[in-house]
Amino acid sequence: MRIEIPAKKRLVHETRVPIRWGDMDAYRHVNNTIYFRFMEQARIEWISLLQQSTHTEDAGMLMVNGFCNFYQQLSYPGELIVKTYVGAIGRTSMDVYNAMFLTSAPEVKVAEGGATMVWVDLITDVATPWPEAILAGLR
Repeated sequence: MRIEIPAKKRLVHETRVPIRWGDMDAYRHVNNTIYFRFMEQARIEWISLLQQSTHTEDAGMLMVNGFCNFYQQLSYPGELIVKTYVGAIGRTSMDVYNAMFLTSAPEVKVAEGGATMVWVDLITDVATPWPEAILAGLR
């Protein structure tokens, strides 16, 4: 099943991520779990650029779901361009999407995916509204 990425989204960050030899599995291609690491790396870089913490003492940003559509096998050596987009921003959640391209063929999408991030009270384990500082950074 392929999950469709919505057309309505805003590009917020672009980074380059090297494909490491250790990212490959026994079949000599990048293991499917590593694509989620690529997306995580890009998402964390973007969040750090907002100069906002992803957590406080008693609350934090958690990923509640994630997906990836794989279009092309990858192998070492190589380098990816990972673009990060923000989709819908709700009261307690936001959709973040990523598109991945090889630097050697930047017009060919090799994978795309996303995650729903939620601000959660870590004591009660309940979703709570985004802090105003984070919302200001997103705007």
